[in-house]
Amino acid sequence: MDAERLLDDRYVLDERSFAEMVVWRVPQAVPGCSHDLKYRLAYLVEGECVLRYDNEAGKGDHRHWGDRETEYTFVSLEALQADFWTDVDGWEKRK
Repeated sequence: MDAERLLDDRYVLDERSFAEMVVWRVPQAVPGCSHDLKYRLAYLVEGECVLRYDNEAGKGDHRHWGDRETEYTFVSLEALQADFWTDVDGWEKRK
């Protein structure tokens, strides 16, 4: 089985920010993950990535919030998207 792209979306939120969601179903789990998805959800403001959820070999599921990186507990694709949008909203409200 080849990788299957499930999402490849870009959302322009205003004149200074946008979000991207790229999700693939992969033939086997990324090392460090217990699911079959490879993903990158990113929120960029004025060209700078200020929030990103992703998974990569060896690191597993994690979240970048500004300069901080924390583990992320993956439950489902729907929960991942909901958590991402909640954090986008939280980033905007902190200003």
